[in-house]
Amino acid sequence: MQGIVKRFPGVVANDGVTLEVERGEIHGLLGENGAGKSTLMNILAGLYRPDQGSIHLHGRPVRFRGPRDAIAAGVGMVHQHFMLIPSFTVAENLTLGAEPRRGALLDRDAAEALVSRLSDQYGFRLEPRRRVEELSVGAQQRVEILKALLRGARVLILDEPTALLAPPEVERLFEILAALRRAGHTILFVSHKLSEVLHLTDRLTVLRGGRVVGSGPTAECNADDLARLMVGLSVLGPPQRSPQIPGRVALAVENLAADDDRGLMALRGVSFEVRAGEIVGIAGVDGNGQSELIETLVGLRPAGAGRVLLEDREITCLPPLERLRLGLAAIPEDRQRRGLILDFSIAENAVLGLQEEPPFARGPRLDRSEVQRFARRLTGELDIRAPDLRAPARTLSGGQQQKLVLARTFARRPKVLIAAQPTRGLDVGATASVRRQLLRERERGAAVLLVSMELDEILELSDRIVVLYEGRLVGQVSAAGARREELGRWMVEGEHHD
Repeated sequence: MQGIVKRFPGVVANDGVTLEVERGEIHGLLGENGAGKSTLMNILAGLYRPDQGSIHLHGRPVRFRGPRDAIAAGVGMVHQHFMLIPSFTVAENLTLGAEPRRGALLDRDAAEALVSRLSDQYGFRLEPRRRVEELSVGAQQRVEILKALLRGARVLILDEPTALLAPPEVERLFEILAALRRAGHTILFVSHKLSEVLHLTDRLTVLRGGRVVGSGPTAECNADDLARLMVGLSVLGPPQRSPQIPGRVALAVENLAADDDRGLMALRGVSFEVRAGEIVGIAGVDGNGQSELIETLVGLRPAGAGRVLLEDREITCLPPLERLRLGLAAIPEDRQRRGLILDFSIAENAVLGLQEEPPFARGPRLDRSEVQRFARRLTGELDIRAPDLRAPARTLSGGQQQKLVLARTFARRPKVLIAAQPTRGLDVGATASVRRQLLRERERGAAVLLVSMELDEILELSDRIVVLYEGRLVGQVSAAGARREELGRWMVEGEHHD
């Protein structure tokens, strides 16, 4: 890709970017949120057309009018937010648009046989008849990768591929990518996680502000140098935690039970407390009840049994908005489904949940000038790069969307803050900023429940750590005495410990 320029209203996303990737390598593309990584990859995948510049593939110039042209040329992209139909089976998703047919009907046996053969070939361990909604996030990602391979992709783009994965799934993904490299595939690995890029890639390119600021062999780079290239300063190292004596119990969960969307029990008698001025971390492999716990606490999922108390008040049956008004706020784990209305403006999203309260409500109308003023303050506090606050929230990058949700939640100054995957999709600078903010919430006296797939994050921020396994609380330990190996064993094997 040579001299690529891409402009959007009010912003130049790519400003003369040149990217060279060798055949059969894993190439890392690094940059902070809003640096232009996803835009550049969307151009390569045919989703955007560049305003200037050229693309050469295998030595020949190409011009993609759309994703179909890119796929035909052997370029496939796995997006950060998966493009799958949850109610379809694995085989139906994989063959969608290229279905083997028996007359006018889908030949299910042929489709499932094809998927089984490819799954075995690449070691993906996928069951063709399983519905996608029943799969773990890691398995869904393997479906996306296999879908690209099935369509002939030799150049594979992975956009933030580990953002939703638990550590064991990340290891499995790396094994798959290494096997694809050995088979001659070229992989573009877009990420903000320095340790993963340093471990996996052969060469890398760093973007900042839409421009290339560094490139070269990965073996010649270190994490601190890359962090400085990405954000212009060194931001590595754990945040400073001040000693603190927790106050009264702010959130009490007693024998909580809840079903998942299939009607199967997802929480089995979970009990714990979070005190004012304390961070309690919830650790566990994805799919062990974390999502159901969060939804039950905020009122989006009914409790089958047990109680939830906010300070001394039972809130088990209260609707979400009433819990919010009583001082329980949440950073949702899925920013697009639970945190934002993507077609609303950035400013409107900044006041979601506050729109009926002063100073934003003026009788039955919204005071647009106050909304704009508030949104400008929030975007400034967390460095959300939004040139026009009237633009739809979907125009922001994934990381900028996450920062918008975070800024809005912190602005409420809640008594209890549920932080679910708070740094998912954020670059090293933004991650450090959010972690410092969570510690400031603790110092302010808020009770923080931290749910994260990042074990390092749990260990760095928590005062106490509890582990969920198959919907049960199987371990609880002071963070000061926690050992990574012991936590990992509880997470994977469910060994009980008090």
